[in-house]
Amino acid sequence: MNNNSSQPTNPDRRKIFGKIVTGGAVLAAGTAILSNEEQILAEKLVEESKTSGVKDVTVDALSGASRTHTNWGKLSDLKKPMSKATLKGIELSRIIVGGNLIGGWAHSRDLMYVSELVKAYHTRDKIIATFKMAEACGINAYLGHHSHIGIMTDYWEKADGSMHYIADCSSLDGALNCLDKGAAAAYIQGETNDRLVREGKFDEITKFVERIRKEEVPVGLGGHRIETIKACVEHGIEPDFWMKTIHHGNYWSRMPDKPERDNVYCRQPEETIEFMGSLKQPWIGFKVLAAGAIPPKDGFRFAFESGADFLCVGMYDFQIVDDVNLCMDILQSQLKRTRPWCFT
Repeated sequence: MNNNSSQPTNPDRRKIFGKIVTGGAVLAAGTAILSNEEQILAEKLVEESKTSGVKDVTVDALSGASRTHTNWGKLSDLKKPMSKATLKGIELSRIIVGGNLIGGWAHSRDLMYVSELVKAYHTRDKIIATFKMAEACGINAYLGHHSHIGIMTDYWEKADGSMHYIADCSSLDGALNCLDKGAAAAYIQGETNDRLVREGKFDEITKFVERIRKEEVPVGLGGHRIETIKACVEHGIEPDFWMKTIHHGNYWSRMPDKPERDNVYCRQPEETIEFMGSLKQPWIGFKVLAAGAIPPKDGFRFAFESGADFLCVGMYDFQIVDDVNLCMDILQSQLKRTRPWCFT
């Protein structure tokens, strides 16, 4: 089966992004004026649109601004690209783009319209623009449901994309299909693994891990509940990495004394920190912002100090630069972290 080395990469385009990261845009009189590097990117996007089917990418004849619904001039605010570390030999950015917003799973508490609004925002072209913005900021991985393999292959083959894809899987067949088409890794998604553990189906979990290992790619296990992770460990199931929710409870919509309303994702953060600290495999923390209820400056620090090695974060295109800047500031600060960094 294919691995990430088969994903298309355009060296010239990578150089363009590199220049943007270090060059940036010039702001004058409140109007964004594109640098030469950004003008090249804008023209490149128009060129790609002719072959990839992107129809809303244009360059304004007067200002030179790229209008993809994505503010490329925001790249001028980037301090430095996202740092990376290895997970079973694969170099991954410390922030990984999460797939819930792109898939429309907004976890919007009692706001019933938000998931549909998010799906309407994330057109195919917007998703590709979001991935390109992430690439320009040094983020090199996307973690999304196995049903997203179509947009990933489109992005790789038609939009010259190069980010790794970590497949979030609710079935073994879905995982194998993603790996066959170029995914770099696969794992059992949290809710699926929670259910399998509740039903005592550890044979299915073991089968998934063993089968994916045959493809010589990293295989992971997820969980919203720490009991899920504990049960897998107790049954001797050791993945290459874990996916576990992690956030504190200090946000107003949590309401611990009332029934949950899609508002809590890490129910026992202290127990999670203690147990995950005993594991030797890398840990990707997710739901670190409690689905948008916790500010990134707070949520990122809490997750890293709790022991997570990587963070999976749902981001809109207009949030990526700021999130990378915040994350880099936190990683370069004095972290109150007891668990050693775990990279393999």
